[in-house]
Amino acid sequence: MFGNRVKIDDELYAKAKKCAELAGYSSAEEFIQHVLEKEITLLMGSDSDGGDAPEEIKKRLQGLGYIE
Repeated sequence: MFGNRVKIDDELYAKAKKCAELAGYSSAEEFIQHVLEKEITLLMGSDSDGGDAPEEIKKRLQGLGYIE
């Protein structure tokens, strides 16, 4: 899942880790991935039908702890 690595400043990572804990994510990496996915979707647009793919919905629900 996390095959590629991106280096970020230690201070920024600490902030992301704190936000992940406050928002209930299982890890800082999960939070960072979600934030990037949201921003990329905003910049590039979503699916042609305007809805989320079932895989994306499943990932979001897993991230929130509703499903395993």
